[in-house]
Amino acid sequence: MPGLVSATGVLGFLADEEHDLKVFALQTLNDDIDTVWTEVAGALSQIEALYEDDTFPQRQLAALVLAKVYYHLQAYNESMTFALAAGDLFKLDAAGEFEETIISKCVDQYIAVSSAQHTAPKSPKNDNSLPALATTFATGTADGSALISPTTPFSQTTLPSKSLLSRVSTDNTILDPTFQPVKEGRSASIAPIGDQATQLALQRVVERLFEACLKDGRYRQVVGIAVEAKNLEVLRRVIKRASDDEKKAKGKSPDAQGPAEGLMEYVLSICMDIVQERSFRTEILRLILDLLNEIPNPDYFAIAKCVVYLSSDEEASRMLRQLITNDDPNSTANAYQIAFDLYDNGTQEFLGKIINSLPSGEPTKAPAADATEEEPLLENQQSSEEDVPENFAKVFKNIRSILDGSKTIQLNLEFLYRNNRTDLSILNKVRDSLEGRNSIFHTAVTFCNAFMNQGTTNDKFFRDNLEWLGKAVNWSKFTATAALGVIHRGNLTQSRKLLEPYLPRQSGLSSGSIFSQGGALYAYGLIHANHGADALEYLKTQFNSAEEEVIQHGGALGLGIAGMGTGSEEIFDNLRTVLFADSALNGEAVGLAMGLIMLGTGNVRALEDMITYAHETTHEKIVRGLAIGMALIMYGRQEGADAMIEGLLNDPDPTLRYGGIMTVALAYCGTGSNKAIRKLLHIAVSDVNDDVRRIAVMSLGFILFRKPGSVPRMVELLSESYNPHVRYGSAMALGISCAGTGLDEAIDLLEPMMKDPTDFVRQGALISLAMIMIQQNEVMNPKVASIRKTLKKVVGDRHEDAMTKFGASLALGIIDAGGRNCTIGLQTQTGNLNMAGIVGMAVFTQYWYWFPFTHFLSLAFSPTSIIGLDHDLEIPSFKFHCATRPSLFDYPPEQEVKAEEGPTMVATAILSTTAQAKRRAQKKERAQRRESMDIDSSAKPTVSDKMDVDEKKDEGKDEGKDEGKEKKEGEAVEKEASVAPADTKKKTEKEKVGYEMENMSRVLPGQLKFISFPSGRYKPVKKPTGGPLLLQDTQPDEEKSLVEEKLKKVTTEKAPVAGQSNAGGSSAGLARQQQNLLSQAFRGNAGDLRSLNDLSELLGRQRRGEFGGVSESGGAAAAAGVLTAVDEDEEGDEEAPQPGEFEYFTDNEDEDDE
Repeated sequence: MPGLVSATGVLGFLADEEHDLKVFALQTLNDDIDTVWTEVAGALSQIEALYEDDTFPQRQLAALVLAKVYYHLQAYNESMTFALAAGDLFKLDAAGEFEETIISKCVDQYIAVSSAQHTAPKSPKNDNSLPALATTFATGTADGSALISPTTPFSQTTLPSKSLLSRVSTDNTILDPTFQPVKEGRSASIAPIGDQATQLALQRVVERLFEACLKDGRYRQVVGIAVEAKNLEVLRRVIKRASDDEKKAKGKSPDAQGPAEGLMEYVLSICMDIVQERSFRTEILRLILDLLNEIPNPDYFAIAKCVVYLSSDEEASRMLRQLITNDDPNSTANAYQIAFDLYDNGTQEFLGKIINSLPSGEPTKAPAADATEEEPLLENQQSSEEDVPENFAKVFKNIRSILDGSKTIQLNLEFLYRNNRTDLSILNKVRDSLEGRNSIFHTAVTFCNAFMNQGTTNDKFFRDNLEWLGKAVNWSKFTATAALGVIHRGNLTQSRKLLEPYLPRQSGLSSGSIFSQGGALYAYGLIHANHGADALEYLKTQFNSAEEEVIQHGGALGLGIAGMGTGSEEIFDNLRTVLFADSALNGEAVGLAMGLIMLGTGNVRALEDMITYAHETTHEKIVRGLAIGMALIMYGRQEGADAMIEGLLNDPDPTLRYGGIMTVALAYCGTGSNKAIRKLLHIAVSDVNDDVRRIAVMSLGFILFRKPGSVPRMVELLSESYNPHVRYGSAMALGISCAGTGLDEAIDLLEPMMKDPTDFVRQGALISLAMIMIQQNEVMNPKVASIRKTLKKVVGDRHEDAMTKFGASLALGIIDAGGRNCTIGLQTQTGNLNMAGIVGMAVFTQYWYWFPFTHFLSLAFSPTSIIGLDHDLEIPSFKFHCATRPSLFDYPPEQEVKAEEGPTMVATAILSTTAQAKRRAQKKERAQRRESMDIDSSAKPTVSDKMDVDEKKDEGKDEGKDEGKEKKEGEAVEKEASVAPADTKKKTEKEKVGYEMENMSRVLPGQLKFISFPSGRYKPVKKPTGGPLLLQDTQPDEEKSLVEEKLKKVTTEKAPVAGQSNAGGSSAGLARQQQNLLSQAFRGNAGDLRSLNDLSELLGRQRRGEFGGVSESGGAAAAAGVLTAVDEDEEGDEEAPQPGEFEYFTDNEDEDDE
């Protein structure tokens, strides 16, 4: 049947008195509304009258026609309203643009209404902190604060949030609460719904939509709408529905992931990665935690992830107890793995609470009833559980060792030691290229060495270059001593012995330079970074007893690093006492350390003290230290730091505004928050201070490091700014956010910046390129070879600026960090924020003002490994499979040292005519010699032999070069001929996909998706994410083979470092003398080389001795006793004289040539 051509006649029926004719007219118009809507638009009042007539039998039909007409008129809000009034006549499953548009409008309306009705629970901590901070800033931020501030306050901006999640979120935002992004109007995004009937109709439509999705198994669509709408009841219902559907389904394989488990992971991922409001995220995580606990066999690793974010130590302790008391090997392995995950993601304060709530690992025979009155109830439960079989006590002891970090640190130290691939030739090139007497260059080489050998305990470079080391003076000496802490990071058991010659001594005896003493305390903190249990007491004692400001400076840094996040009021009070002395030299370090101790706590009292003193002091260094410290206290607080941010950014002091930007970066780190990004971009182009603009651009990297692909696009224009500080900030933002990714877009932006006319911009570009290219090889990114070549070229260029050379030296250390076994990890292996890494990176960026802060970057270096452990936390020897070509994730090739680069004799220039004449003379002499031998050979054999030898020597003078060259060419041809097939075979093998890897091998983050564990004895308890991985032993009764831990054997051989030796008698004495002489290089005057000469002689004696363990680890004997080594070769390793046949063969060869 053809459709209507004109609606004029049909519209006339609408005025008829008969309802049947009116219904007929509406049905006809509804069928052909797409063609006649222009005519129907003139009769809207008549159709609306029919809809409002209670006696009209088809009111819903009239509403549907009205909805379609308004849809064509693009009045979508009215269209949606009448579509809702149409009830069941509005078909959700109909395939048409009208239906899709109205459904989309309904979903948007539902999200807006539901999120507006959602009331977030108020945190009492936030309620107490924000008013306190507001009163603190009241003196400087009154109503006229905007007039004196060089920036526009964020509260005056009128940009609405682009995220649906914060569309109506006015409680937890930096935006002014009076700002309303909701627009009203016919085409507005959200329609005003006044009557209850329309709201109920909207609810019914959305419920119908949900039911249709759930029937089809499209759970994630409903979850997304529920999260956007902040409707936790719908979210709970969807997850339960998925679980019920899974139970009804039959035939599910035991290893396959069910819809409920997959949905849980999806909810957890969007909660951590997409939801920006901290309060709402906490609500979702609490809901997930409750739902997981209701499942008979829950995903304990998902529970652990929720527990860490919620800081619920009671829940973590309960979960570990439950798994351990199951007395099942698999449950025990799960408990160990969860403990490793908790350590990776938790703060020291959080982990300490869990450890205190667990029983000690010492089993008790007698009941602990006598301790009930002195201990809390929880301790009573612990003591009673300790009476269970001893195997439980052993497991609890292992759990405690994992939670306090000692096990993880030990495993990482072993991994970095055994897989160390540091290329010393690069370090030597940097040392030779930079003059050691120049402080900035000496410091640059120190940082390069520290980063390259971070955590490997390999301080060979220092031992082999004692003369160079002796050139360090003042703060260079401080930095060089602190570098030992970076190199030996995690070497907890040997730290005191290693640093004993340099640490301050309690007795009246002086321990040398105050700079070495301060650096040693700094190094001691770096060794115990974020693991201060055994170090804090010693550092507190040294800090409190120190009288020199330099020692207090190092002690404060050591205290802050070791006590990171402990929230210790005692340490904070000690630091504050020193701060009030108003010393600029130590004030910066003390202010920073106060922030490190209170890291992420949001402590109001601490903030008040720091803000007040920052306004009182006149020292810029102290203000800067306090500004960074306040930012650290607000780490991860998100909207809880908004009042603090507003106060700092409105301050007329640019240093405090600098701290406000750092607070934005750390409070919203890794969130990708739109409001934080808009704030930073606004400051980057509006502030009058270059330092503030620089840090504003740089902070974009901290906000967006979870979305590195978006950063190059964002800073592309900023990287071409007229202001070099903005260009530098954009370069560093790329390095921070794209670290370890090898992102091509970021490299394309940074490559032109290596030729920037400003030296510090080139410096930032080189450092950022190294961060991005860390652990990249030529197969993964072909540009890495040219970038490495550029770094070496810049270091060796005499005409290059000092700042650029400094950046290139740092870059060479960063790109090969940790013996080429570390990456820069601002996230943990399980996807949470890496607190130590983020803090280390943030403080590292302050090297702009103070070079010793550069060592903080070592906190961001994360080992990339898979370390398989069995139920006894031992390291079994087994292999796993990687489904790629070996070359894809292989180590970069070491730098080849060319022979001509070494010391060679200067070749004499020889003319071609001279060479021809020599050759003719040589042939003539050989011919004459053969004639004389034919005549006189039988008469004087003795003389002829002697003549042969003499002539051989003469020939050597004339022919040595030519014959040597011919011999080398012949050997090279033979070598190529013999090696070529092997090389071809090797290349062919590398192209094969799939190879086996040993336990404790380097596994890059991008390589994890290719790792599998084929059917064998050991299977992982979870999908590998890197780091320690617990394994299920399928054959526990069979004997197991363990990986030999090399570091345990080397510990006693490190006598020059740690002050001990496993050898007796004279070897121990030599070791002590070595350590004393090495310490003098730090403590003594720069020009005093007598101790260095003594050490050379001492090491020469040791090399000739029967025991070589110490020299093997130190390596100083090879450098200091080179003359002795030559004498040994001449004495015992003399080669046999050349055989006479060689001479006869040469003569024949010459005859053949003739």
